[in-house]
Amino acid sequence: MAHKILLLQGDGIGPEIVDAAHGVLRALRDRFGLAIELEEALMGGCAVDAHGEPLPDSTLDLARAADAILLGAVGGPQWDRIERDKRPERGLLKLRSSLDLFCNLRPAALHAALADASTLKPEVVSGLDIMIVRELTGDIYFGKPRGIETDASGQRVGRNTMIYSEAEIRRVAHAAFRIAARRQGRLCSVDKANVLETTELWREVVTEVGRDYPDVELSHMYVDNAAMQLVRAPKQFDVLVTGNIFGDILSDLASMLTGSIGMLPSASLDANGKGMFEPCHGSAPDIAGQNRANPLATILSAAMMLRYSLNEAAQAERIEQAVSAVLDAGLRTADIQSPGGTVVGTKEMGAAVVAALK
Repeated sequence: MAHKILLLQGDGIGPEIVDAAHGVLRALRDRFGLAIELEEALMGGCAVDAHGEPLPDSTLDLARAADAILLGAVGGPQWDRIERDKRPERGLLKLRSSLDLFCNLRPAALHAALADASTLKPEVVSGLDIMIVRELTGDIYFGKPRGIETDASGQRVGRNTMIYSEAEIRRVAHAAFRIAARRQGRLCSVDKANVLETTELWREVVTEVGRDYPDVELSHMYVDNAAMQLVRAPKQFDVLVTGNIFGDILSDLASMLTGSIGMLPSASLDANGKGMFEPCHGSAPDIAGQNRANPLATILSAAMMLRYSLNEAAQAERIEQAVSAVLDAGLRTADIQSPGGTVVGTKEMGAAVVAALK
C-alpha cells in the first residue's frame, strides 16, 4: 500500500525548498520503487490570503488522513500586523496541537565536508552528532492564561504561562530515553530547576522515568549552562531532552555548530510515530523567489520522514548518502559556501541530489 504524504509548501522560500524535496521523492518513486501518494495543500500566510485562516479545515483533514507531512516554512512580514490568531505561526501551532505532535527531534550532525563552514574551530565540531529532543505541545507557548491587557493603572501587561503536567513530561522523557538507548546511551535533561517550579517538576519526573532505563546514563544541566557548553564543548552531548521554549532556543544554537541552519532537518512525532517533518529554518522572505535558499534541510527532513514515520530506512539512507556525495563534490549554496566550493542555486542543488541517488 502506498504511503500518503501531504506536502505543505507554506510561505517565503517554502515552495522552492519543498519543490526540491518533492523532486527527490519522485525520483525514489520512479527509480527505486518507493510507494507513495503525494498531495498538496495550503497552510500559513498563503492560506490566510486564500481562505482567511492559517490552517483551513480542509488542510487539517488531509493532514489527519496522511501517513506523514512534509512542510516548508511559514510566515512573513506581510502577516505580522494582522490579528494574532490569524497569523501563519498560529496555524503551525494548531497543526502540532491537533495532531498531538509532542515529540520534536532536531539532529545536529556535521557533514565532514562542512567542518570549515562552522563558526567554531574544526577540532571543536568535527564528528559532531547530537540529537535534541524537544517537547512540542506544552510549556509557555500553549499555557493559559495568556495575552496582553491593560491593568488598573493604565499600563499594558503581557502574560504567558509556563505549565507542564506530569504526563506531558513523562511521555517525552520515555521517547528521549528510547532514542538515547539506540545511540551512545547518554541523555542530558535540560531545565532551570533552581528558579522555575515547572522545571523542578520536569527534573523530578525525568529522574523517575530514568529508573526504567538502567543502561542509559542520565545527567541534568541548567539551560544557561547547556547553552554555554554547546558552544564550548558540544561533543560532550549525545541526546538532550528539554521543554518547548528551551528546546526552541538550544536547537537553533546547535544549528550553527553545523555551519548553517539550512542544513538541519527536524521531525515532530505523535505517540504512534506519525509525524510532520520540516527544516529548522524559517521562511527567509528576503531571499524568496531568488533561487538562493538551501534545500538540503528540507531534503534531509524527507529522509527523516522515510525513516521515522514510513519505515523506509533504505530509502532514507539513499537520500542521506546522496546529500553527502553532493557536499563532498564541492557543491554549496550561498549559506555554506567555502573556498574552492561551487556555489549553486536551490534548483541546481536539488537536481544534484537527485542525480546522486544510488
